[in-house]
Amino acid sequence: MTTTTQPTPAPEKDAPTAPTPGTVPLPEGTARLIATAGAAATSASAFLAWTWTQAFPGDLTVYGYPGGLQVLTLVGSLLTLAFLLSGYGIKGLRWLTPGGTHSPALLAALGTLGVTWYAAAAITAQLGGLVNLEPGGLFAAAASLITVVGTLGLPADTPRRGTSGTGVGSRFLHSFKAPEPHAPTRALRPWQELLCISVAVATGLWVFSYGIGTSYGELFIGFLILAGTTIASISRAGLNQRLGMITAKHRNITVSSAFIAAFLFPFTQASDANAALGTYILIFATVALGLNVVVGLAGLLDLGYVAFLGVGAYAAAIVSGSPYSPFDVHFPFWAAVLTGITASLVFGVLIGAPTLRLRGDYLAIVTLGFGEIFRIAMQNLDGTSGPDITNGPNGIPDIPELVVFGYNLGEEHSLLGFEIGRFANYYLLMLLFTAIVVLVFKRSDESRIGRAWVAIREDETAAQAMGINTFRLKLMAFALGAALAGMAGTVQAHVTYTVTPTQYKFVEAVPPNSAFLLAAVILGGMGTVSGPLIGAALLYLIPEKLEFMAEYQLLLFGIALILLMRFRPEGLIADRRKKLEFHDTGQLDVPEHPGLSKTEA
Repeated sequence: MTTTTQPTPAPEKDAPTAPTPGTVPLPEGTARLIATAGAAATSASAFLAWTWTQAFPGDLTVYGYPGGLQVLTLVGSLLTLAFLLSGYGIKGLRWLTPGGTHSPALLAALGTLGVTWYAAAAITAQLGGLVNLEPGGLFAAAASLITVVGTLGLPADTPRRGTSGTGVGSRFLHSFKAPEPHAPTRALRPWQELLCISVAVATGLWVFSYGIGTSYGELFIGFLILAGTTIASISRAGLNQRLGMITAKHRNITVSSAFIAAFLFPFTQASDANAALGTYILIFATVALGLNVVVGLAGLLDLGYVAFLGVGAYAAAIVSGSPYSPFDVHFPFWAAVLTGITASLVFGVLIGAPTLRLRGDYLAIVTLGFGEIFRIAMQNLDGTSGPDITNGPNGIPDIPELVVFGYNLGEEHSLLGFEIGRFANYYLLMLLFTAIVVLVFKRSDESRIGRAWVAIREDETAAQAMGINTFRLKLMAFALGAALAGMAGTVQAHVTYTVTPTQYKFVEAVPPNSAFLLAAVILGGMGTVSGPLIGAALLYLIPEKLEFMAEYQLLLFGIALILLMRFRPEGLIADRRKKLEFHDTGQLDVPEHPGLSKTEA
């Protein structure tokens, strides 16, 4: 007897569906209207007075002129409003959300809420009670909350794998993840693509200049809140994907534009103190990029890398002509740089030759020991415990200024009609060294040796079975990373005027140190160029700006790392391999057949 299976009728498109538990009971049109009105009201609240006294920094007592944290609230609410208006299909704003409109608006609204409520909490805590909040501050807090409630009522853009995509909790968590692939939008003309690159680079320069120029900790915290959620919202909107395709198409122009923007940075600052921060960030970032060769490309966990920075700094200080140097020599600039590079390279080979036959944790322990041995040795070379070479714990002070082609970097000069000070001079010199390190890293990454390093990082045994001389290539990576760190150390010695052993501990309150260097590489994204640069900038700038939270810096740093490893283990800037490694891409999913169920397929 033959049984006939009746086909299951397809559900009607317009058939009503049962409400899902946990879904916000708001029609989409009502939720969008509430969110739009809340964003507009939040923008207007920035022009009201939030407090009655100027005791709180930023002068939030003026009507009609936003200041301090009010400016951040205004920027966040306008961005939220732009995302919401893009959902209405307005012709001039459709390009804002190629990957979806609802999640970007939610993230921008959350950032605005965070800045506004943080400002209200800071006013209350510092001035002693809610009574110090003017009606404008209360209105801003309420309007930003209404905006978030409205955006939470919007449906999800695309359901995530393994979830229904409905419900407030699901929407909130998965809005932080990358968007699903979307259909390509209309192609831009070449001049439009170049304009997009220019606008992106100029915006990056403005954001960095604003962040480094924040004059008090409360404003910097608000800046971090808004910047983090804004980057997440732009990513969720799909703008970063489209910009990534454009920059990949015009890679040389993008890199050149980025260095031009970095060159213009000291000319945008009114104080040389901000140029000093930029100089130290570049030193830290350059050393982190050198460590990225060792850790990111070759996969060698080096916990004593800061010692190579110290070798270069001490070598440059000894030949700099300092009165405290044991040798009465004064090398010119180029010779001092070559001395620092050579000394670090030699030490890298001497340390790497006997230790690189180890792997994993054993290699990490040995390199950590080398870093401590270097610091202790520099303390003991004082003429009492050992030869008089480094002046012991006192180090080598009074290091003279660098003179490059008759140009004294310690003096103020006029360049392009701008007066630039000492730190701006060293910033431009360090920018040149950063460009050299980036060039070396890119050429190494794209070479046959770079591909061999990646093979060793992924599986050393398999690489050796394929005929790769793993020991020789690991030693090359170790030596190259040491040389790049030594080059940065030659500039650091002259910028800081003195070199002491305490600057090169494994963990120190102020970077650079081995722990923060490794964290910068992991935070930014291993194996990339821009990742360690961004990670180093954040790890140096945040402790510098939040001095009032010095007692809790390591605690907050640990919490930030935990959250990063949970939500973005591949780092802030990740290459394609890391994205595939840490995230489910669905490449092994069985494609659905229109006439079969998933089980039958």
